[in-house]
Amino acid sequence: MTAPECAFDRHGDDPPTSPIVLSVPHAGRDYPLALRAALRVPLAAATVLEDRYIDAVALAAHRDETLFVQRRARAWIDLNRSEQERDPAIDEGAAWTALPLASAKLRGGLGLVPRRVAGAGELWRRRLDAQDVAARIRDDHRPYHAALALALAAARARFGTAVLLDIHSMPSLGPDQPRLVIGDRFGRSAGTRFIAAIEAVAARHGVMAALNTPYAGGHILDTHARPASGVHAIQIEFDRSLYLDPAGDRPGDTLPAVARLLRDMIDALADEAATTLSIAAE
Repeated sequence: MTAPECAFDRHGDDPPTSPIVLSVPHAGRDYPLALRAALRVPLAAATVLEDRYIDAVALAAHRDETLFVQRRARAWIDLNRSEQERDPAIDEGAAWTALPLASAKLRGGLGLVPRRVAGAGELWRRRLDAQDVAARIRDDHRPYHAALALALAAARARFGTAVLLDIHSMPSLGPDQPRLVIGDRFGRSAGTRFIAAIEAVAARHGVMAALNTPYAGGHILDTHARPASGVHAIQIEFDRSLYLDPAGDRPGDTLPAVARLLRDMIDALADEAATTLSIAAE
């Protein structure tokens, strides 16, 4: 039996040569034939779920850090949702009774396999086969999280501290609103010193930032953050208008400036991780 193709790309050395590990889980533009055949809406409606070209920002900012970029589209499976967030409204393998608590995202149609998108409504022609969703979990969801966990453990073992920066993008929040949202699960997923380092970089770049509102992070932070053990995890959301063209469809002329902003954040986190290790060694 042929092993399934890996659904993500890994960049950087193995083991990690930096305490910072980068993740881009929602920028995938690979829409399998099975997905396209099952859609009841035009493909363009499903692409609304993408963190459109935030992978281009991450790759432009990247140096030697370990970086994971998911290729498969979020409409296929959402890596920032728990395996338990299967939607009974469309998934034959899910049952409300199997869920400890249906999250707001799941109730809104944004579970492990998204059911609907704003402006287009329901995505799928028919209910999803239980074994099909189980295969997506096995082949796409678990390998990504396993690779992240191994990289973070290796970075923690080498540097004493590891920091996961989970990179996303968001629609504009409106005039005079933050254009960058930092998520740390309301203080549970990362030390305050790392949040302060990112906030300071944003301020130097003149970018208004908010903390945890409206995005506090999700399953990736909940799964991988262990601050008490030296593994911190932060989600960052960039306003797409910062780096896309005016149509919001392709990388724009301002993408290099946003990549420099992200690069400075990565460097600030690495400096903070090194400072933390130095203090601990004294």
